[in-house]
Amino acid sequence: MRGAGTEPEDGRGVSSVAMIDHSEHGLSARRTNWAGNIAFGAKQLHTPASITELQELVSAGTAVRALGTGHSFNTVADTHGALISVAGLPRSVEIDTEARTATVSAGMRFGELTGTLHRSGLALHNLGSLPHISVAGACATGTHGSGVGNRALAGAVRALELVTADGSVRTLERGDADFPGSVVSLGALGVVTRLTLDLVPAFEIQQWVYEGLPQEELLGRFDEVMSEAYSVSLFTGWHGGPIDQVWLKRRVGPGTPGTAPHRWHGSTLARGPRHPVPGVAAEHCTEQQGVPGPWHARLPHFRLEFTPSNGDELQSEYFVARQDAVAAYEALDRIRQDFAPLLQIGEIRTVAADDLWLSPAQGRDSVAFHFTWVPDTAAVTPVLGAVEEALAPFAARPHWGKVFTTPPGVLRELYDHYADFERLTERFDPTGTFRNDFLARHFPRTGG
Repeated sequence: MRGAGTEPEDGRGVSSVAMIDHSEHGLSARRTNWAGNIAFGAKQLHTPASITELQELVSAGTAVRALGTGHSFNTVADTHGALISVAGLPRSVEIDTEARTATVSAGMRFGELTGTLHRSGLALHNLGSLPHISVAGACATGTHGSGVGNRALAGAVRALELVTADGSVRTLERGDADFPGSVVSLGALGVVTRLTLDLVPAFEIQQWVYEGLPQEELLGRFDEVMSEAYSVSLFTGWHGGPIDQVWLKRRVGPGTPGTAPHRWHGSTLARGPRHPVPGVAAEHCTEQQGVPGPWHARLPHFRLEFTPSNGDELQSEYFVARQDAVAAYEALDRIRQDFAPLLQIGEIRTVAADDLWLSPAQGRDSVAFHFTWVPDTAAVTPVLGAVEEALAPFAARPHWGKVFTTPPGVLRELYDHYADFERLTERFDPTGTFRNDFLARHFPRTGG
């Protein structure tokens, strides 16, 4: 079964990494990322059981990279040295109900964390499509959910602890000068071991799915449509007709109706549960049809107890300013014949602005255009060029963990703090312990 709008850096294993199968720490013969489109160049994989062991591995290595379950679709996590998973570090969740924070182990998956938070009467502001992803991996690559008022998952980070290149442990907190560059950091500063997350009071969500939203209705009332619920996702095959599905995730409160109108903005209420990809059974999806449930059981598209996809896909995603969303949609619609034959499904979501230097939503409320492609790199790569050319007038920022061909020189112009981040990596990692080909290409240093 295919996933739609899923997120890097982690995917489907239980406290595992891409080279580890579903059994706890059992090595797989396949040394690839989750999708199988990247063959890792790492010589070794380490799963330290303590911070001390992690410090020794980092300080002794000439090239190391942190790895989640490999749910990135490019080489951001690759290395020619050693990969390090924090999945084996002791698990902990420390909740401060008065401060409304939780300090959690970096290797924990969101789905392993959310139930504990909910039982304490607290919640995260939002979640990604998958509850299977790790906290650290998701934040490091700019993972997000949807909602006009909801920032990316990294926006909840109040502090983080990491092991730096010399093996020392360092903590960065919101308000520190380096903090905005340390959260969405692509693993360039060190191996994150713990994060402190802002929480909100627990809440319930009811989820409705509508089908056949007329394109003209969407384009004429885009902000209204995307503001209709706490989280709104649009799914489209880019076939030139109506939007296939609209997923509305509404907060439950006093007076919230238990039913939804049959017709909404010209679309029709789905008669039963739906999967984002047409023709795929909905059993792996979170409960729909307005059944109220806790935030962590409705905000993701997919349920924790199921594997939402088998990796038979590639993914790309591009962020534009929300004010440019309609024009960007129309630009993509004009070239849909170039990319639609390679598309499994597309998703459109909103992300609120933040101040994190490398966040694709930095400095602007954004709309993200997501593409789940067929697993054919040779066929998809030239199509990415056409998509990026169509979105170029809107300063589209690609998702760091997905496939894109945007040149580094163009990326540099899309981020106000690109040079600041480069200087930050040089201070934290002067010897290049955490450097890899991906970072060398996008954040080059004199001499390589």
